[in-house]
Amino acid sequence: MSAQPLVATDRASLILQLVPYLISKGEVTVADAARDFDVEADEMRSMVEKLTVIGLPGDGGFWQMANDLFDIDWDLLDEQDTISITNAVALERTPRLTAREAAALLAGLQLAASLPGVGDSGVVQGLLAKLAAGASSAPAEVIVATPVVDDVRTTVADAVQRGVAVSFSYRAPDAPATTRTVDPVKVHIADGQWYLQGWCHLRQAIRTFHLDRVSDVVLTDIPSTHGADPLPGLFEPGETDVVVELRCRKDVVPLLGEFAARAVVRGKGEFRSVSLRVGDERSLKRLAARLGGDVEIVSPPEAREAARTWADAGLAQYA
Repeated sequence: MSAQPLVATDRASLILQLVPYLISKGEVTVADAARDFDVEADEMRSMVEKLTVIGLPGDGGFWQMANDLFDIDWDLLDEQDTISITNAVALERTPRLTAREAAALLAGLQLAASLPGVGDSGVVQGLLAKLAAGASSAPAEVIVATPVVDDVRTTVADAVQRGVAVSFSYRAPDAPATTRTVDPVKVHIADGQWYLQGWCHLRQAIRTFHLDRVSDVVLTDIPSTHGADPLPGLFEPGETDVVVELRCRKDVVPLLGEFAARAVVRGKGEFRSVSLRVGDERSLKRLAARLGGDVEIVSPPEAREAARTWADAGLAQYA
């Protein structure tokens, strides 16, 4: 069947397809290109010649330089009836991330890769490799440092894959250590802290465990029967929660992170009073230390003392 004459809209559509086709081919005869696009050879030659007046507009919408336009090897076309693009006009100028942009994305992906069930699929590792290759210069090496909980996360990820429970020693603040057997459901990170949520065989309920307080974690041969259980919110209020009062500047309130979502904020002017419900009043010591004096723990006394002790221990490291 002979090729059909082209209307203007068809020709425009074909030219849009023609450019990547020619780039991928490198060199192709007019006859072969015409056959592939189902047009007459003269029509194909005409479209190729018109490419040389198409390009990338410069400042003010006008072409400024010769390299702003597509170009072909005219001698090759005239002497051998063969098409070869010599200037592809920005199609090969793929966007490149700066080293800093790539490092930021790499850090986020490395953090995601550390979550059980996320980093073991191969998808994240593929993205990490592509981001590193796509940067305009070599991205700085990025280490998402979680040395205290690395072993715990690795074991939990293994347990999720095998469908078994984990056993570990857990020490809550000011309480003796207990041995827990848990069907792991999910590992979270919030405000730089890692948590495991799972079905606790001791408490016969879903519990949240701060991974900094977990040690001696091992796999068991006990099948996990609650791995797909629905989870409450990470910081969902409980009956035993303690109300902690804070005082801070108004511009610091958004920096409270996950705590801000469940805070009651009062006051006007420069300072605000903030009421929080927490499962452990001692859990705010890291928050107070991280904000460097911008947050004052007002009450209860146990929370104030925990923050003071935490700060003194940190200062002693420099003594």
